[in-house]
Amino acid sequence: MKVLLTAALLVLAPFATAIERTPAPPEAEVYFITPQDDDTVSGPVTVKFGLKGMGVAPAGVTQDNTGHHHLLVDLKEAVNEDQPLPSNDNVRHFGGGQTETTLDLPPGEHTLQLIMGDARHVPFEPSITSEKITITVK
Repeated sequence: MKVLLTAALLVLAPFATAIERTPAPPEAEVYFITPQDDDTVSGPVTVKFGLKGMGVAPAGVTQDNTGHHHLLVDLKEAVNEDQPLPSNDNVRHFGGGQTETTLDLPPGEHTLQLIMGDARHVPFEPSITSEKITITVK
């Protein structure tokens, strides 16, 4: 019986820790203004974020139909959309409401993708995510 209870808890644990996600505005779209997919660029790389159908607000500010940008850089695995996005070299937060950044990337091929987070850094439901682009830094 103890083994069955432990197994049940392990199966159900991920569901117990999921955070309620903020509904996405129906027409929301995030995209790159620059660079574009397959661009070859010189470093440092200026990245400008585009957004339609919603507004930008700093992290911690709860206002209808707003969120803030997160930039996924060379991320190999998918983010857990039921938790706040982590902050590291591969998941960069723009919680001040920034809409562009400059990246110091080493020469070579890199992937970039944008994902919007709510006031708590949690992705919207459904996720507001750009296409993943590939750039080459010379």
